[in-house]
Amino acid sequence: MQPREIAVFAADTLDAKKGIDVKLLEVTEITVLADYFVVSTATSSTHLQALTDELEFKLKERGIMPRNIEGHKAGGWILMDYGTVIVHVFTQEAREFYALERLWSDAVVVNRQEE
Repeated sequence: MQPREIAVFAADTLDAKKGIDVKLLEVTEITVLADYFVVSTATSSTHLQALTDELEFKLKERGIMPRNIEGHKAGGWILMDYGTVIVHVFTQEAREFYALERLWSDAVVVNRQEE
């Protein structure tokens, strides 16, 4: 899968598992960290773990392994590094605190309905 396909798949998977306010940001032109960020909110620490577990499972089924997964449900933020795609899943409080969309406001918001 190409980076954009992985990012769209990740966002769709989080959406299907009831992730809240799932956003797909194209950051190719503004950072060397990745090509895409996927950002989602979980309703609780249990939901946070369920979202990230499901995404990791679904991507592994397609042969896509994470380079690293950091954070834990108690911290309110789990980061999943897939190289060209980085997935951030937050609790509501953590998402408001870190405000990634504001920090990366120059990113292009991808409209997944057009994919």
